[in-house]
Amino acid sequence: MNPQHTKRSLTHLSEKKVPVFLWGPPGIGKSSIVAQIAKEKEIGFIDLRLSLLDPTDLRGIPFFDTNNNAAVWAPASFLPDDTQKEGILFLDELNTAAPMVQASAYQLILDRKIGEYTLPEGWSIIAAGNRESDRSVVFRMAAPLSNRFIHLEMESSVEDWKTWASAKGIDSSIIGFISYRPDALFTFDTHNDSRSFATPRTWEYVHEVLSSEPEADLLMPLVSGAIGEELAAAFLGFRVVASELPDIDAIMAGECFDVPTEPSALHMLSTSLSLRIDNATSSKKLNNLVGYTLKMPAEFAVMIVQDLRQREIELDHVDNWTLWMKNFNQLLR
Repeated sequence: MNPQHTKRSLTHLSEKKVPVFLWGPPGIGKSSIVAQIAKEKEIGFIDLRLSLLDPTDLRGIPFFDTNNNAAVWAPASFLPDDTQKEGILFLDELNTAAPMVQASAYQLILDRKIGEYTLPEGWSIIAAGNRESDRSVVFRMAAPLSNRFIHLEMESSVEDWKTWASAKGIDSSIIGFISYRPDALFTFDTHNDSRSFATPRTWEYVHEVLSSEPEADLLMPLVSGAIGEELAAAFLGFRVVASELPDIDAIMAGECFDVPTEPSALHMLSTSLSLRIDNATSSKKLNNLVGYTLKMPAEFAVMIVQDLRQREIELDHVDNWTLWMKNFNQLLR
């Protein structure tokens, strides 16, 4: 299930308070999607890393109530209370937690209560964890606990990631490189012992590395530490090509008509041009862009226009559009 389908599914199920377990390899954004749902719905969000808890952390600490001559449990302060009527309790790394912690979580998931604590009515439970095949240290869930969830498996998606990365302001050279090398978005391999590998999360780290503007001699080791040496070399080589691209502003102003011949440079240029366009872009700039794409190889001209149409950027009112359609209409999907 790609990230967008996962997000929509989680939204529906959380509204109905159906417990969900989200499976997936490390670094693909499982926790980020759940946090994003809560933020967009403007509801509470509590992220509990169960692998860091003891059984008593969930159940609470017992103490003697002298007024009632009874032992009671003091609920954990990190669990949701009545200060927020709606929210998502996210139980991350559930299957890496010790069996006794899982047993405590089972009662919370099954009965929506544990000890003296009751989960507020408006709160839903979503859990997540890595798969046993992901080289993770996990404990197999007991069948009764597993049966309490709807199980969804999330996979990385280049198109979904590019949409997210553009909105997030991720460095355009990273987006261009992933467009050129879709396989580079996620390189986790259970048979590879490398400490560093590419995931959507580590590409965000690369963005932070680039944003920090490190000295030239530090760039390769820093990027390698995030995504691995081989891929870092390929990416930084791509950036060298990208630095030789024609001036984007000049293209948008209709003052530059030079088109690169290297496929990697064309991928980078196509991404950069597309990212310059939004609903506020003038008709003149749109017309200049469409005119420039007429000089590009067909597959790249179509790539740019398809991206703009997906973002509902209207092009049929610009002068060069008729000629563009005459040349490339048969290639549009």
